[in-house]
Amino acid sequence: MNEVLKAIYERRSVREYTDEPVPDELIMEILKSGSWAPSGLNNQPWRFAVVKDPQLKERFEPLTRYSRIIKSANCLIPVFISKERMYHEVKDHQAIGACLQNMLLSAYALGLGAVWLGEILKSGKEIRELLGLPEDLELMAVIALGWPKNRDQKSRRLPLEDLIVFKQ
Repeated sequence: MNEVLKAIYERRSVREYTDEPVPDELIMEILKSGSWAPSGLNNQPWRFAVVKDPQLKERFEPLTRYSRIIKSANCLIPVFISKERMYHEVKDHQAIGACLQNMLLSAYALGLGAVWLGEILKSGKEIRELLGLPEDLELMAVIALGWPKNRDQKSRRLPLEDLIVFKQ
């Protein structure tokens, strides 16, 4: 099977991590893969923060009901959209989704575990302020990252026939 397809089908959300630190070069590779996502007019509206400091990371915990994931992760990558770079809200939000998927797939390819946290968006303003970032940046997700404690996550999908609404 093609390596890209294998990654798409085998990647799972990882929510528990070992204590082993994630090297900066792997984090940079993940950010780079996100930056190569498609975007309308190539406007690249994404912006990234990297949070590894345990005391700063701890301040994220009360901002989500998934504090156990934040606590377990070695690194958090808050992903923002730059409102100044946006030209079309829907297209730019779709681009952020592609960026996040690239990052999750590259984490998997590098042997890391990651999960896309969305519930934390309710605390987007607090996270932006915690990081001292300008109002131009709006939180789109936080990726929790680390070396997976286990890789036995299971998932299933609806049958394709249930998803296709029109086929000629």
